[in-house]
Amino acid sequence: MSDPSSGGAPVRTAVTEAEAEALIRGICFKTGPPRRLGVEVEWLVHEVRDPRLPVSPERLAAAYAALREVPLRSALTVEPGGQLELSSPPAASLTECLTLVSADLDAVRAVLRGDGLTLAGLGHDPWQTPRRFLRQPRYDAMEAALDRAGAAGRFMMCTSASVQVCVDAGHEEPGPLGHVRRWWMAHLLGAVLVAVFANSPVSAGRPTGWLSTRQLRWAQIGAGRAGAPALDADPRGAWARHVLDAPVMCVRRDDDGPWEVPEDLSFRHWTHRRSPRAPTRDDLDYHVTTLFPPVRPRGHLELRMMDAQPGEDGWTVPLAVTAALFDDPAAAETAYRTVKPLAERTRGLAAPQNPLWRDAARDGLADPELREAAAVCFAAALDALPRLGAATAVVDRVAAFRDRYVARGRCPADDLLDAWRARHDGRPDGSGAPPLTTHPHGKDTPS
Repeated sequence: MSDPSSGGAPVRTAVTEAEAEALIRGICFKTGPPRRLGVEVEWLVHEVRDPRLPVSPERLAAAYAALREVPLRSALTVEPGGQLELSSPPAASLTECLTLVSADLDAVRAVLRGDGLTLAGLGHDPWQTPRRFLRQPRYDAMEAALDRAGAAGRFMMCTSASVQVCVDAGHEEPGPLGHVRRWWMAHLLGAVLVAVFANSPVSAGRPTGWLSTRQLRWAQIGAGRAGAPALDADPRGAWARHVLDAPVMCVRRDDDGPWEVPEDLSFRHWTHRRSPRAPTRDDLDYHVTTLFPPVRPRGHLELRMMDAQPGEDGWTVPLAVTAALFDDPAAAETAYRTVKPLAERTRGLAAPQNPLWRDAARDGLADPELREAAAVCFAAALDALPRLGAATAVVDRVAAFRDRYVARGRCPADDLLDAWRARHDGRPDGSGAPPLTTHPHGKDTPS
């Protein structure tokens, strides 16, 4: 969600509808053999002494100023609510990606620890209400646009965190690693990944009734901004139509004034109306960054549906499992055959506004069909990881997650709910409960 814009004056050559569609189709899927892997890890930043206390903007600003002096291989950005994100460069292997990001996280944690702060692996802040840390025209406009659909947008902007895995689009030709199958599979396997890694059952100190409240917030934002396109045999065409028909979030200005937030203006309509000014290719590129589907094609595929995970190494499990299921041909074939029957539960509706994704976010692996699919996919991933060169420690970590959660029909959110129930001692508002802390090995326990 970080502002992707860079320096330099925007190009002001107007773009037509036909030109915009051709540009989208040309850049959304870069096909070829899967060779690269990436991860974006978002974290909430909490006080070590008491995670229920809000971190002041001044302390966050000082910590991030210190972090900008630390040499990192990953790109460090800050989210609207002060969440921290590390985005790896494209890696040639799972091992390279894990090693690089782990080293960067060690450096980041050392700086934050000196300021009495810590990274919290939670998909949704259990205590804080939305509070903007960044005051920039992009986020002012985003807040105004999302407020039209209710409060969910502010929660998404300021209190959520995720693990996003980036895989290559795949071969142009059909087959287990073909781009059409990978695109299609991502939207069905994505529901399984939501259920497996759900880790956000509490908001404002109380359970929400959803194991992934973060995914609930995305669904509440609406299909135009945070939905997937309809799945068909032509991913490029489907994505191009989706982008052109999606609402324009803002019309940027070159001066310091507020950006205009139009209402009911799609990019397609903008190319014809050409008001308040004609859209440009730069506007099109920016428009794409304001869309937040669960799978976003950016030349590669960006899988955005997984909650941030507990523990210092928790993020490595969704990365390893996703890499194995997408980039090992045998595991990809198994995953495809396993999730294919789940398509009936979508009722033809796009993610995440369909029954399959709703059940995954609400019930997690208590859903028998999702639990069965997760078990098969984890077995396939564990079989594939050595072929991908994964270290024994990584395989063991995935196996431990499988044994602790998947085999028992649980997810990390269940641990958080168990701790919440133990803390509140029958009080429906949770008053008097001690804070929830993250165990260094990933177990969430009352402090």
